[in-house]
Amino acid sequence: MSEQNTSETPSESTQPKTESHDPSVPEAWAAFMRTGWGDRDLDLPRLPVADPAARRRQALSEAFPGERLVLPAGTYKVRSNDTDYRFRADTAHAYFSGNQTSDAVLVVEDGEAVLYARPRSSRETDEFFRDRQYGELWAGRRPSINEMSTSLGLPVRHIDDLPAALSGSGKTRVHRGVSSYVDGLVAADETRDADLARVASEMRLIKDDWEVAELQEACDITTLGFEDSVRDWADVLKYGERWIEGTFFRRARAMGNDIGYDSIVGGGKHATTLHWIENSGPITPGELVLLDMGVEGRNLYTADVTRTLPVDGTFTPLQRELYDLVYAAQEAGNQAVKPGVPFTAAHQAAMAVLAQGLDDRGLLPVSVDEALSPESKVYSRWTLHGTSHMLGMDVHDCGAAAPEAYARGTLAEGMVLTVEPGLYFQEDDLLVPEELRGIGIRIEDDILVTADGYQNLSAALPRTSSDVEAWMARHQR
Repeated sequence: MSEQNTSETPSESTQPKTESHDPSVPEAWAAFMRTGWGDRDLDLPRLPVADPAARRRQALSEAFPGERLVLPAGTYKVRSNDTDYRFRADTAHAYFSGNQTSDAVLVVEDGEAVLYARPRSSRETDEFFRDRQYGELWAGRRPSINEMSTSLGLPVRHIDDLPAALSGSGKTRVHRGVSSYVDGLVAADETRDADLARVASEMRLIKDDWEVAELQEACDITTLGFEDSVRDWADVLKYGERWIEGTFFRRARAMGNDIGYDSIVGGGKHATTLHWIENSGPITPGELVLLDMGVEGRNLYTADVTRTLPVDGTFTPLQRELYDLVYAAQEAGNQAVKPGVPFTAAHQAAMAVLAQGLDDRGLLPVSVDEALSPESKVYSRWTLHGTSHMLGMDVHDCGAAAPEAYARGTLAEGMVLTVEPGLYFQEDDLLVPEELRGIGIRIEDDILVTADGYQNLSAALPRTSSDVEAWMARHQR
């Protein structure tokens, strides 16, 4: 989750965050704890993201000349009582700064940028040994101001200096909805603030070579996570959907930052629920299992891949027929991807294949042409969703981009999108034969638009029904 919407109090001068069950702190012990500590900055190298982030900031500033632009990272979000979710910086903030620490705010003005951040605690306060949220002895060492500046390649100041920095005259735009603290420092202008969010999203539509490499790495680690899951098949059969979820998460944390989104592990009828993340059901022989999972890399770029597997390792004749139909639709969608075509080209190509397949089974109440017309679309009872979305630092990337630049726009070299058609027959759908009810199939890959077509970044995972069977057999040995 990129949005961290709880209020925050940045100043180190406030009381440490403690809980009612914490023991009292005698002054003698507190005074003793404030003495006798060594302290030095670590010699950190400049991060690989620093140079791309600097170019992005320059382009953002040129889009709003003479204006002050404010992009917060956000703060912690409560999970339950006194426990927080693991922090993940807001995407726009991380894209333009490279920073992943909480409570920081990037300010860009006239081509110059300053990161206002919350550094490691001073040993002259009680925070470092008492504060559960920021204290070094509780939550780990935060970087110093010098360390952040060196590694990110931009000036860094204490977050306490932010109110003064934003109090001067001049036009200010805020990336809102990320930090209630920052939102409260600057009067809102909905139109102008929304325009900042739009531009920040649209700048992410085209990926450079460094970003493509990050996405490729995320896809490669995701492939390993799928392989891990199949190797664990005996435990998958024993423990069900949760075992796959946990197995994949282990790989994501070992080699990346996290999962890019809650893993979808849909065994049997659960595969017909598009965002089934409860993952509490069994994995039953004779059925299919739909796995929609993606690793988020260390620089927050995420993969998004779906495979549908036969639990027995071999498709039944009916399962193979349906799977091969979805594969044909995805292949048509992939082949439609190239520069200059509408963003919807992959969707239209995939849906034409699926609608014809549904008609071949006698399911459409009208002709294929009528079903595909915008005034009907009755075929989508069994396809449900769009075939593509942009992919990058968010699994549904560039969400604030204008429709003319995204959903109603055209593809360009460097864009990365998913192609993920599916068929879903609900268990209570009386308009399909009983043998189809409770079957869900989706195949999804991460597709880079190239100068002359496309490149499948997740091609290491098999797609055809025969290749899926061979792959499962190979990894279950």
